[in-house]
Amino acid sequence: MSDRRIFRWATTSARLLIGALVAVGIVVGVVTAVTIPWPTLAREPVAIVAEPAPAATTLVCTGGLLVQGRDATDAGGLEQAAPQAVTVGVLPGSADPESARLAAPDVGGGDGPSAFTVSPQDGARTDASAAGSSTVADEDLSGFAASACRPALSESWLVSGSASVGAADFVVLANPGTSASTVQLTLYGASGPVVPPGGSDIVVPPGAQRVVPLSGIALGESSPVIRVNAEGAPVQAFVQSSLTRVLEPGGVDQAGAVAGLDEIVTIVGLSVTAGAADTTASGEASTVVRVLSPTSAAQATITVRRVGDDTPAIDPQTVPLEAGLPTEVGLESLPVGQYVVDVVAEAPVVAGVWQATGFGADSDFGWYLPSPAVTVPSLVSVPQGPAAVLTLVNADEVQARIAVSGSGGGEIVTLDLAPGASESVRVASGQSYVVDGGGARVLGAVSMTATNALAGFPVWPADAAAPPITIYP
Repeated sequence: MSDRRIFRWATTSARLLIGALVAVGIVVGVVTAVTIPWPTLAREPVAIVAEPAPAATTLVCTGGLLVQGRDATDAGGLEQAAPQAVTVGVLPGSADPESARLAAPDVGGGDGPSAFTVSPQDGARTDASAAGSSTVADEDLSGFAASACRPALSESWLVSGSASVGAADFVVLANPGTSASTVQLTLYGASGPVVPPGGSDIVVPPGAQRVVPLSGIALGESSPVIRVNAEGAPVQAFVQSSLTRVLEPGGVDQAGAVAGLDEIVTIVGLSVTAGAADTTASGEASTVVRVLSPTSAAQATITVRRVGDDTPAIDPQTVPLEAGLPTEVGLESLPVGQYVVDVVAEAPVVAGVWQATGFGADSDFGWYLPSPAVTVPSLVSVPQGPAAVLTLVNADEVQARIAVSGSGGGEIVTLDLAPGASESVRVASGQSYVVDGGGARVLGAVSMTATNALAGFPVWPADAAAPPITIYP
C-alpha cells in the first residue's frame, strides 16, 4: 500500500470517527434537553375581579284558575273561573315590592297574573317571596290550587298534566320582561321528543301571558313532559290541570316548572290524606310518580319514606327508563301522613308525583315537584287556605341546624337534622317565613291539606346576587 493510500484511509477513518462522535453528542444533547427542565419565563395575565351591579328581583304568579268552553258560542274561549289571593313577604327593613298586572289577551273578562319587583337596597340584592291560592266549586271545575310565584327562566321543564279523556289542561307562559319572548315547547310523549306544530315559535309579548291548551299540542298523551325554551326574554311556565270523571269535577291544580335535570331528585312534603283511595280496592293508584330521562336509557329507583323516619315506607321500586319516553309508576297505598320521595337514576332525569284525595265526587289532587337546594337564608310565603306544613330535609353530608323564623323576625323553631333526615313544621296561611340552614343544603316544601283539598309547592332559594366576574384586559 502506498503512503498516499495509507494517508487517504487514515483521514477517511478519522472523518468517520469524528462524525460518529458528533452524532452521539447530538443525541445525548437532545435527550438531555428533553429530560432536564429548561428555565422558563411565566407571566401571569392581568386580571380584574369585578362585582356586577345587583339586579332587581322579579316574581311572577300563576294567576287565577282558568276554564274553557263555558260560552256556547265560543267553545274554545277561556275565562277566569276564580281569582287568586296572593301573599307577599319581604325581609325586615326592605321596601314593599312594586306590583303589576300582566296582560292576558287569551283570557276573556279576566285579569292577568300578578308580578312583583323588589329593587336592590344599599347596593345589595333584596330577597322577596310570594305565593297564591284559589278555590273553586263549580259544576265544571272544583278544587283548591296553591302555587309559589317564581322568577322567569330561559329553560325549564313541565312534569305535570295530561291530555287524555277527562282532562282539560293548559300550558301557561308569562313574560314579565320588556322584550318579547319566542318560546318553543318540546313534547316528550309516547313517541319520544317532538316539537308539535302548536308548540313552536309561540310569541309571548312583554308584560303579558299566553295560554296554550295541552290538548292542542299533546292530544291523547296521558303522561307528557314538556321542555320550555325561551329566546328574547325568559318566561315563567306552569301547567293548570283539571279533571272530570263522568261529569263530576275531580280536582284542579297549578304546577310550576322544574329548573333542570339531575341524577338524584327529591320530592318533599307529599301529603296523603284520609280520603286517599286504597289502590287494591279501587283499582287506581292515588299516588303516581312520573319520570323522564330525556337522552339516555337508564334505571331509576324510587324510594318513599315518611317524614321523620329514614326507613322506606314501602318497598323501593326500580324501573327501566327509555330515552325520551316518560314513565309512570303507581305506588302502593300509603297511610295518612307526610312523605319524602327520592328518585335516584343512572342518568339525569326530571320527576314529579301526582297525589289524589280520592276518586269520588268533590275529590282533589295535587302535583308535587322536586325541591332545589337552599344554601342561603331564603323566604317562603304561605298563601291563604287550609292547614299548612313546611317540610324540611337535610340534603347535606353533615349535621345541619335549620332555623325557621317569621319574616318580621322572631325564631319559631330550630331543627337539628342528621344527613338525610326530615321534619315538618306547622305554618300559618297568609304568612311568610325565613328558612336558614346555616350554609347546609336544605330541601323544603309547603303542603296544604283539608277535606278534599290538596296542594303543595317547593321552597326555592333566594335570588343570590350575581357572582363576581374576572376581566382580562
